[in-house]
Amino acid sequence: MGKSTGFLEYDRENSLEIEPKERIKNFNEFHVPLSKEKQRTQAARCMECGVPFCQSGMLIGGMASGCPLNNLIPEWNDLIYHGNWEEAFERLKKTNNFPEFTSRVCPAPCEAACTCNLNGSPVSNKENERSIIEAAYENGIAKPKAPSVRTGKKIAVIGSGPAGLAAADQLNKRGHLVTVYERSDRLGGLLMYGIPNMKLEKNVIERKIEVMKEEGVTFVTGANVGATKAAMHPMVAKEDVMAEYLAVEDEKAVKADTLLKEYDSVVLACGASNPRDIKAKGRDAKGIYFAVDFLKTTTRSLLDSKFKDRKCVSAKGKNVLVIGGGDTGNDCVGTSIRQGAKSVVQLEMMPKPPVCRANDNPWPEWPKVLKTDYGQEEAIAVFGQDPRIYETTVKEFIKDKEGNVKGAKCVKLAWKKDEKSGRMNMSQIEGSEYEVPCDIVLIAAGFLGAQDYVAKAFGVELNERTNVKTEDGKYATNVPGVFTAGDMRRGQSLVVWAIREGREAARAVDTALMGYSNL
Repeated sequence: MGKSTGFLEYDRENSLEIEPKERIKNFNEFHVPLSKEKQRTQAARCMECGVPFCQSGMLIGGMASGCPLNNLIPEWNDLIYHGNWEEAFERLKKTNNFPEFTSRVCPAPCEAACTCNLNGSPVSNKENERSIIEAAYENGIAKPKAPSVRTGKKIAVIGSGPAGLAAADQLNKRGHLVTVYERSDRLGGLLMYGIPNMKLEKNVIERKIEVMKEEGVTFVTGANVGATKAAMHPMVAKEDVMAEYLAVEDEKAVKADTLLKEYDSVVLACGASNPRDIKAKGRDAKGIYFAVDFLKTTTRSLLDSKFKDRKCVSAKGKNVLVIGGGDTGNDCVGTSIRQGAKSVVQLEMMPKPPVCRANDNPWPEWPKVLKTDYGQEEAIAVFGQDPRIYETTVKEFIKDKEGNVKGAKCVKLAWKKDEKSGRMNMSQIEGSEYEVPCDIVLIAAGFLGAQDYVAKAFGVELNERTNVKTEDGKYATNVPGVFTAGDMRRGQSLVVWAIREGREAARAVDTALMGYSNL
């Protein structure tokens, strides 16, 4: 695949990035794609591996190695190299419903598992993928293709995140009548409000939604299935802005019983939307928010009015403390800087990763190495230093006389390996406490599982991790006709896993309804 000696002849070349101090002036995507000719050269680096680890999607040491969607990467790299963009699109769409999303937000486990990565730089699969899908839109190849035959079966999909959209897309292609219910005012779930605009501009989502509508999928927004007053957001803030954006309105609620009667099957794809909290003294201080709520209000205000309505939590002129070192924490750093934060500090409980792979982390495992993402790059450019502080957590939040957070008492952590279990245990180091000034705290500590009001409304069981319970490798719940997929079933994970789950759940639904499936 590609050019047989391409990996020896050509160096990896990435898309250009707008400089940090320039790109923080707006919330636009900041990658400038390579020309088609340069992208063909990058595709030529694919080395025709005897075993293409890039598309394996295996779990090694609990982490993905290769693409969970099993994308046919060497095939479409070869087609790009030969200039056959239309066929490359057809091969890409065989396994991936939404390359316009994954080519922007996926961390690219395919590249981590690339054989070229063993002794050099991996093939730029992620950017090659983006070039394929954008060429398809430019040339009219990605236009709507409605199914020619309808089965008459009706399916409700609850949630319009990547898992729900993938399930809906597949089931519609099969000829079923699909309606997607979304509790928010815009479609896309995590893609719309959980991922900032600079990583995924929302017109990219809307473009694909329009295609799906023309293909026959029905979408209903503002429909909170199973909601009651008791099902409001678990930690609605006292501030008016956050309460307005997160409160559930009774008149928007949709009864689960109604859907069970009207539809032949229901797919629950509501995500893992219970944020993990920080249990520390002073947690009730004003100015402490969950990261996903902070990001949601920012994106909504941006889309609604370009911030003219002032209906978002703003970090302008404030000291920001981000708790959590993952992708969401990084997004909070980048968003705070764009809002004009006075300072940004990011706490990470884990030790600082090594710059290169450790001996106990060999290829093709996911590389547990130091990654400096766009938000951290921008913090370094603006404030002169990396915002991350490792092996640290918050012991207490400090309030002012009005109850606003004004600082955090932090403590250093020590990690020791338990000789019996082999697990790493954490303990606080006595006497290591120090204070960090902060006017806003953003908790980006991950998610614990699905919000249980939807599960209760449909009567489906939850497992010990508060995810919807299914048999291993299956998508049917304990309630006949009700299936689940994505983070709601597997817990917090990557967009590529969500798409795979949606596809596999669609196949399970199709088999249950028709007796077989060609999906």
